[in-house]
Amino acid sequence: MKTFILIHGSWHSSWNWHRLIPILEKAGHVALAIDLPGMGRDKTSVKEVKMQTTVEKICNLIDTIDDKVILVGHSKNGIMISQAAEYRPHKIEKLVYLAAYLIPNGKCQREYSVLDTQGVLKPYVKVDVELNATTLEKEIYKQGLYADCEDYITELAKLLLSPEPMASGSEILQLTEENFGSVPRVYIECTEDKAVTPFIQRKMYTELPCQKVYRMDTSHSPFFSKPQELADILCAL
Repeated sequence: MKTFILIHGSWHSSWNWHRLIPILEKAGHVALAIDLPGMGRDKTSVKEVKMQTTVEKICNLIDTIDDKVILVGHSKNGIMISQAAEYRPHKIEKLVYLAAYLIPNGKCQREYSVLDTQGVLKPYVKVDVELNATTLEKEIYKQGLYADCEDYITELAKLLLSPEPMASGSEILQLTEENFGSVPRVYIECTEDKAVTPFIQRKMYTELPCQKVYRMDTSHSPFFSKPQELADILCAL
């Protein structure tokens, strides 16, 4: 039995994992999905959320679990599992980057995001200066996030997506080989992704090599479109 902690991506929350969790549990594992600060049911003010705020919430959950955990990070919040591994390396069995930002020490997520010029989301990302957050316009949800998902997922997203705290995107990761570098990394590439494109995914896992790279022929959200295949990969770890 393994314990998976599932970390959602930008604008989303723990509902991302509602199709995956039952499959992992049926296979005998524990799967925990949390709402990151300011997201979903977490009532932290979005404008107050920093990267440290989010990493602390992840680390606090890790501290409640006796055994080692497997951290799964999606999209932007790959940066969160990396920084959590720096603080809790002895409590994490593996880091799994699911179409996620895998950023080296001394860099920030935004430095890599700006290189991803083929992604379709950027023209639809709107900045709320007062909240220090971004929102994503609904008209791009299907093409950019859920191209191969059932239509009800897009309709749910229209109700559930919320502003994304901006600060973490420009915060520099502080990672060491002794801590972060000691935790095995696995990458799951989504080959039809139009949000975090295969170009930038491959650039990241080439620059910061992983123990193994899996590939799924999906868009950005395989936990919705192919939850069984994703579960099979996670169980194989």
